[in-house]
Amino acid sequence: MTKRLFDICFSLLGLIATSPILLLISILIEIESKGPVFYMQTRVGKNNQDFKIFKFRTMYVGSDKKGLLTLGDKDSRVTKIGYYLRKYKLDELPQLINVLNGSMSFVGPRPEVRKYVDYYTKEYLQILQVKPGITDYASIAFRDEAELLKETKDPEKLYIEEIMPKKIALNKKYISKPSVFTDVKIILKTILTIIK
Repeated sequence: MTKRLFDICFSLLGLIATSPILLLISILIEIESKGPVFYMQTRVGKNNQDFKIFKFRTMYVGSDKKGLLTLGDKDSRVTKIGYYLRKYKLDELPQLINVLNGSMSFVGPRPEVRKYVDYYTKEYLQILQVKPGITDYASIAFRDEAELLKETKDPEKLYIEEIMPKKIALNKKYISKPSVFTDVKIILKTILTIIK
């Protein structure tokens, strides 16, 4: 099975299977705070092209103007339902739409915002040769990234100088040996990490 066929089949099945959950989450978001159910942010995808990523809105409207990095699980910009959506990665479920429309894959380097891609070296840009994904090795390794950022005086410096290079190294590891088997392994590891 090719990667694209895998993505189409399982994203469609995923959307159908989780539709009751998607509906429930949408209602809870609407009840708790004013604003759209989805947060559509511009990210950088394959071939350095911008695209809109779908996520459930987990912050109060306008919070992204106060910074793009989330600082800890108790970031005051995050709504109550948003806290649990982030904790269990449920805010990422709408990205099944991105997988279905071909702008993302199940597994691949997590797409960055343009601000941080502008810091990429020529070597780093290699990871933009493949479609971004919902999960990857870096997502598993930096499961508690928000907590790491909360503990430092300069979160942006820590992210750019230490976390981002490590993420890119893991992304390069993935793109060096791509296979459907590797994708399935990463998906299973991601699910186990969330459960733990």
